[in-house]
Amino acid sequence: MPARFIFECAQKLEMKPLTSATAAILYHRFFRELDDTEYDPYMIACSCLYLAGKIKDDKVRKRDVINVAHNTIHRGAPPLEPCDEYWSMWDTIVQAELFIARVLKFDMTIVHPHKYMLHYMKSLQDQFGAQDWQAMPVARAAASFLQDFHHSPKILDYKPAHTAVCCLALAFQVYGVPVPLMDEMDETTRWYNIFCPELTREQHWEIMESIMDVYDMETIISEN
Repeated sequence: MPARFIFECAQKLEMKPLTSATAAILYHRFFRELDDTEYDPYMIACSCLYLAGKIKDDKVRKRDVINVAHNTIHRGAPPLEPCDEYWSMWDTIVQAELFIARVLKFDMTIVHPHKYMLHYMKSLQDQFGAQDWQAMPVARAAASFLQDFHHSPKILDYKPAHTAVCCLALAFQVYGVPVPLMDEMDETTRWYNIFCPELTREQHWEIMESIMDVYDMETIISEN
């Protein structure tokens, strides 16, 4: 799965989480515009990683991208020496970088859910108290849900703020942690409406289901 490939390569390249998230968003946006049967998804993924490194000022060398990608696709393979395959990958990454930018109309602006999540976490920490909040696994789980949701093109379908609050809501639900704000809510308002007043209950459940679908998808891939 190319999206999983992006995150695996990013981890090996020691890229920052926002950089790998940027690469995934670029990848999903590219293939939302074009048919994925016409282009090598793994080479597009490599180019998205390289491009994301430039966008987020987390630059990596093309040589390192090529060797990490080659080793990830061909498990246990030694680093590529300059050869026809090496230079072919080099040329593909360079050409695909410009092609991706053209397909996206040179719009590289990405508003990530992460900044919203950090803001919401700070508010929730104030509600729970710093010690209790840090003792709970909710923050770590929500951050994991957010990263994993980048494996799915559905992340493009929702507002970043909605995605962030739904990752938190799913974490609260998974661990059965009640939210202190609930005591102050009426029957028509949920705690997440404090952060996202326009988020309806139906949208809230739809987004959480989309996040959970990622794990069903990963299970199917692992079994095949």
